[in-house]
Amino acid sequence: MSTRYRNGANQAGRVVAIVADIAALILGLWILMYLLEANRANDLVRFVHDTASWLAGWSHDLFTFDEAWARVVAGYGLAAVVYLFAGHAIARRIHRH
Repeated sequence: MSTRYRNGANQAGRVVAIVADIAALILGLWILMYLLEANRANDLVRFVHDTASWLAGWSHDLFTFDEAWARVVAGYGLAAVVYLFAGHAIARRIHRH
């Protein structure tokens, strides 16, 4: 296999892993902001919340715990874990080929 092709695969895998890490970071940041009761009128908090809601749209309200904080941690946390595992698995697969 040519070095040029291998370097391209390495870079593509690295990009996929970085995107997955950023998605998980945003989700984790929203969980932290929620638990610490960050001011939702703040632009940064609103941006993180909107982005996290979009990223976790498929897992938001998946769990029906009585406590709101548990729903947030479980729903957004699940999304973060899935992004990390799936993103890094895809990155490894790209890196191998």
